[in-house]
Amino acid sequence: MNYRHLGRSGLQVSELSLGSWVTFHTQVDVDAAKDCLAAAYEVGVNFFDNAESYAGGKSEEVMGQALKQLGWRRSSYIISTKFYFGINEGVNEQNTLNRKRLMEAMDGSLKRFNMEYIDLIFCHRADPTTPIEETVWAMHNIIEQGKAFYWGTSEWPAADIVAAIEIAERHHLHKPVMEQPQYNLLVRERFEVEYERLFKDYGYGSTIWSPLASGLLTGKYNDGIPSDSRGALSGYEWLLPRLTDAERLARVRALQPIAKELGCSMAQMAIAWCLKNPNVSTVITGASRVSQVHENMKSLEMVKKLTPDVMEQINGLLKKTDD
Repeated sequence: MNYRHLGRSGLQVSELSLGSWVTFHTQVDVDAAKDCLAAAYEVGVNFFDNAESYAGGKSEEVMGQALKQLGWRRSSYIISTKFYFGINEGVNEQNTLNRKRLMEAMDGSLKRFNMEYIDLIFCHRADPTTPIEETVWAMHNIIEQGKAFYWGTSEWPAADIVAAIEIAERHHLHKPVMEQPQYNLLVRERFEVEYERLFKDYGYGSTIWSPLASGLLTGKYNDGIPSDSRGALSGYEWLLPRLTDAERLARVRALQPIAKELGCSMAQMAIAWCLKNPNVSTVITGASRVSQVHENMKSLEMVKKLTPDVMEQINGLLKKTDD
């Protein structure tokens, strides 16, 4: 396993990490979660991602229980969670980044994880109804209280991120240091264009999610929705338009011969492709079985096979299917 600094911070994260979205509690119980976490940890993964809203808070509980049973040294791994959507319906309890919500969300996550602190905390979406300055001060105070070490954003417009950084710098507060955006072969515009200034001028880090485009880039949706896939899960019907989009499926099929020539799976090539971008600090992978963890980790061996010629071939095929 290789490690990259989280932007300009001193924290080092494994190039591949393990996330809990969709899987923990929904598909995976504590025992299975423990097995997946252990399989990743054994090969050097040190970062595990979560969010308060995943499975209505149950994902944090499952991960917390699994980690307690594993008994690892707390300083040897990094945990993250994200706040915005909330887990209860009510005014000031969902879809906001106001001070009250953030302070209460932090305490709620700590309780569900059964931990004294969480390493990374993210504002899960931007909140146009709350002044950015209020959010920045709240995140700063959480860190000053020792409940978290670093904070960042997830799917924020670049202009809002710059505003948050400049507010923090002006008041000498803890500023956001990382973004968690979607980034993969099919979703590139925001990461490569809109965020370019963040990486170049501010040294922003990134913990990217959905490197496989919700599984589309594995090729398993080429002939429909498998019954054992996330596309068939209750509550995830909103994914179906993405997983059945004819143009996206055409791009996936066009890429398959390249993966075959490289001697790897589509998933491994897609994850390795993300790692070729130096602005990616870590790629968050997902798995509901240990075998999937092992398969995802093999992506590290594929990075060196993605030579400039191969990368040009991939980009050329994607451009051709866009035309």
